[in-house]
Amino acid sequence: MRISELSQTSGVPTATIKYYLREGLLHEGELTSATQAQYDDSHLSRLALIRALVGAGGLSLAATRRVLDQLDRTDLGIHQLLGVTQDAILADEEPVDTTDAAELVADLGWTSYPQAPPLRRLAKALTALEASGLEVPRATILAHAQAMADVAERDVADIPTVSRPAAVRHVILGSILLEPVLLALRQLAHIDASARRFTEE
Repeated sequence: MRISELSQTSGVPTATIKYYLREGLLHEGELTSATQAQYDDSHLSRLALIRALVGAGGLSLAATRRVLDQLDRTDLGIHQLLGVTQDAILADEEPVDTTDAAELVADLGWTSYPQAPPLRRLAKALTALEASGLEVPRATILAHAQAMADVAERDVADIPTVSRPAAVRHVILGSILLEPVLLALRQLAHIDASARRFTEE
């Protein structure tokens, strides 16, 4: 298909597609003349991924580029891919003291590594929680962690193993786009739990 058809089919403006091509976010089409190229389903798939990362995922173009750079790597297993994807998404975050967070993760018996992006996030969140004066019992945090362990087991079980591209796409999109779903479900569960506990009969 020509770039105009690619635009129409994908819903991405032609000018945006050309920008993605110039920036190397989208691979070149097959040249049919000095000024014309043909595009295929791989371009549609890549555009959908870019739109998901930039749009719903809220990533900057720089972060999107870092994530997309992992797509073509063949030297990583799925477990390593998840780590480098998280690193790419959160690369702009400053290093923090993760001692307390690492201790919590170790108490859970979970595998992690120093300065893992989610470990940094946890460290920042625990620091903010402490600074706020809100006392959350450690048992409550551990109970939340166990609930997340159950979610993670389900997520990992859903990673397709039929092909590497399918697994890569699932890991990248799942890492970014499922998080808001989990947060929204937690908030909705709060409404339900509050109604059952506090609403007068």
